[in-house]
Amino acid sequence: MTPSSLSPTRSPVALNLKTKLAYGTGELSSEVPGSILTFFVLFFLTNVAGLNPGLAGSVLLVANIWDAVLDPVVGYLSDRTQSSWGKRYPWMLVGSLPLGISFFLFWLVPPLPSQGWLFGYYIAIAMVFYTAYTMVVIPFSTLGAELTQTYHERTNLISFKAAFSIGSSIFALVLAQLILGAVPNMFLRYALLGGICGAIACLAVYVCIWGTRSRFQWMQQLRTPVQAPPRLALLPNVWSALCTGSFWFVIGIYLCSWLGVQVTAAILPYFVVNYMGLSEVHFTQMALAVQGTAFLAMSLWGWLGQRIGKQAIYLMGIPLTLIAQVGLFILQPGQVAVMYGLGILAGFGLATAYIVPWSMLPDVVDLDELNTGQRREGVFYGFVVQLQKIAVAIALFLVGKTLDWSGFVATTGSQPVFQPATALNAIRWLVGPIPSVVLLGGLVLVVFYPISKPVHDRILMQLSDRRLTSMPPRDDLTDP
Repeated sequence: MTPSSLSPTRSPVALNLKTKLAYGTGELSSEVPGSILTFFVLFFLTNVAGLNPGLAGSVLLVANIWDAVLDPVVGYLSDRTQSSWGKRYPWMLVGSLPLGISFFLFWLVPPLPSQGWLFGYYIAIAMVFYTAYTMVVIPFSTLGAELTQTYHERTNLISFKAAFSIGSSIFALVLAQLILGAVPNMFLRYALLGGICGAIACLAVYVCIWGTRSRFQWMQQLRTPVQAPPRLALLPNVWSALCTGSFWFVIGIYLCSWLGVQVTAAILPYFVVNYMGLSEVHFTQMALAVQGTAFLAMSLWGWLGQRIGKQAIYLMGIPLTLIAQVGLFILQPGQVAVMYGLGILAGFGLATAYIVPWSMLPDVVDLDELNTGQRREGVFYGFVVQLQKIAVAIALFLVGKTLDWSGFVATTGSQPVFQPATALNAIRWLVGPIPSVVLLGGLVLVVFYPISKPVHDRILMQLSDRRLTSMPPRDDLTDP
């Protein structure tokens, strides 16, 4: 017998504002360090630490390969964890402090004698950081399924989560702009940014646990056990999850969405600073234009998603981003106002990439429960978070290698360097056509995604029928 679906005798209380705010705050633990890494890490390694672009891209690739191995393992182990704090919270508590400390250490430039020593230092720190990151983010992500049940309730919570995700990114970028503008020493400014963001990520974990625990306990009380086959070992468990056909659609949609976004984000500082000839302050302002618009558009897309469906808003939003990427490709230095306008258009469309894949995943978990009798949020969410990290690693590695092949010149500190025409053309292709092709793949997969709202309603009905025939009603539940 395993904890599973909700009792037919009682309905869960509606999500309150405290739970949604606390769950959203948990996004700071992943998005604040994640956004700083996405937008600054490759630029930092090549233009501040002085690491060769090929080696810089390899740092994140190696660390994320290690992380990719950990993701399903942590998801599987958290599914099987039993404590007075539940399955997920112990992992989040243990990982929070190493997460903050290792993130700070990543933004230091140690006085090492060679490129090889620098490469080794950043590899080691990155592996520690991503281990702690996995211990926090995988359990946190599964809470989206464990705090909700219904189709629209999940869309509502994930929209809230997505708004905090973009809001956290905006906050990180504003903080970065303040520090970059106020601290003249380039080495000190990045160390200060890493320390502050690491502390915020650590504190966000504690706030999330404090604010969601009562709702989590209520949902665990409300879920009644249903007859299920014995739990499988790790590899059979993973294989069984991968046999869920609709999960492959979510994997593909998420991978295409995130890979396209990450390539653009990784190359953006080079586009603004090296191609457009603007300062780092303009880069943070451009990133804020994208993320700020996405944040403002989140409510509109969430509202539309509850009325016309998840697939529909994705098919409406992503083409706007594709238009913006074409515009950036043909943009010329000096057209600064047009650059910001294209950033706003891209952000409006990208908001759907934050909402849609995450709101599809809990529906897949329900379908898997119907087929297997088990709820395996940790395994499914572990794979998706793993894909997010793989997408980031691939994006940074490809951007770094492409810049290296194009003849991009790395530098230490703030010395001005004139880049060759081949490097500038590579930057243009990486900001426009290349990520556009990937996003087009996501559009195709969304068209054929099989779990619509009527299909999900039938899944919940069949689960309810199964519980009615297998379990007596419970009278031991109390409201939180």
